[in-house]
Amino acid sequence: MPAVQAWSVRVKLGAMFSNSAETTSIRLNGIDPDAEDRATPGLRARLVDGGRDGPLVAPGQVLIPELIARGMKVKVGDTVVLVATNQDGSVNGKNFTVRGVLEPVTGPGGRDGYLHIDDARELLRMERAEAMEIAVRLHDPARIARVEQALIAQLGELKTKAGTPAIEVHTWEALSPFANIERMIDIMTLFIKIMLVAIVLVSVMNVMLMAVYERIREIGTIAAIGTRPRRILGLFVSEGLLLGVIGAAVGTAISLALIAVLNVWKLNFPFGRQVVTLAPTVPPLEVATIVALVLAIAVAASLQPAWKASRMDPITALRHL
Repeated sequence: MPAVQAWSVRVKLGAMFSNSAETTSIRLNGIDPDAEDRATPGLRARLVDGGRDGPLVAPGQVLIPELIARGMKVKVGDTVVLVATNQDGSVNGKNFTVRGVLEPVTGPGGRDGYLHIDDARELLRMERAEAMEIAVRLHDPARIARVEQALIAQLGELKTKAGTPAIEVHTWEALSPFANIERMIDIMTLFIKIMLVAIVLVSVMNVMLMAVYERIREIGTIAAIGTRPRRILGLFVSEGLLLGVIGAAVGTAISLALIAVLNVWKLNFPFGRQVVTLAPTVPPLEVATIVALVLAIAVAASLQPAWKASRMDPITALRHL
């Protein structure tokens, strides 16, 4: 496919990692080092211990995550044992030399290691060269959706004996834990917006109900001198709209000021081996959307009190104490 820049065939497995004194679990990716370098060039840059020159990993070598290296007190050059269970349920083990230590690949708690794909197949006692995953790198990430659909259409013809798709296609966003966290934050933000909308609705309606209650005699007076109900309705709706305009203006000004302050005095916090700098921005379209939403809610909240005011009987209103 012209859009594809490189791809890497992988064999993924879970195994037990032992340094002869302790044992822990590890997730392993069997890779072809040259193909993996082309498909994921950033992986080599994650080496925090061990040389970055030469093959990424050679037969008989393993790259281990920093979390396991630190917890098991294993360093580059040490010999470790990897034990895996194959499809038939039999257990197989093999000695490996630690080629390097990787900073977490899938987040601060990542436990992913890498070994040569031939070693992975040997551990699993594969009789032929099977694959469990193919990582695909595109020339242009913006085309990921179109390439995904094209792959689904072409690979969808491959079925298992049960009639289900033999190959699944997933984008990096669907597999990335950070993308999942981002989606959770988006959902949380949506619920916060809904709560704020409800607060605005109740607040404006409460203010307008009190405004009508406190002005019953005034409403009766203007109704008695011939003011039409439509005009009274418009007066109270305009007041509600004005409340929305003032609230939106003040809230927007305070929010943009706080964002400006956070961009001048930036907040830094550690994330793994990196330091993340918080520099928030708000798109103008988002600001305009929120302002329009607040104004619409303010008008909607004013309708019921305004309707009540416009339908008052003048004589009854003038008698109100």
